[in-house]
Amino acid sequence: QVQLVESGGGSVQAGGSLKLSCAASGYTFSNCGMAWYRQAPGKEREWVSRIERSGPTSFADSVKGRFTISRDNAKNMLHLQMSSLKIEDTGVYYCAACIFPGGYKYWGPGTQVTVSS
Repeated sequence: QVQLVESGGGSVQAGGSLKLSCAASGYTFSNCGMAWYRQAPGKEREWVSRIERSGPTSFADSVKGRFTISRDNAKNMLHLQMSSLKIEDTGVYYCAACIFPGGYKYWGPGTQVTVSS
């Protein structure tokens, strides 16, 4: 079955960096666009970044210029390099795969990112 497993979360001071990874299995990775979402405490889940199966990327305005998304189709891996982290970047980060008309079909369980002052 399809599995998405995020890793790389943790605690970091404001201004620091973290790299999140998402290991995918159970489907043809290169056939699907991928995305990162996050959910801060008490807030709704929000879109962070996406990468199309052919490579084009896009970012939420709140992270543009600070985050980079990439994918390794040979290793079935998705990454999110986060730099210049802010306290408001705190939340659970989710990996998502394979968009269809109702949204992304597959989701990982999430990884916690905590940014402190």
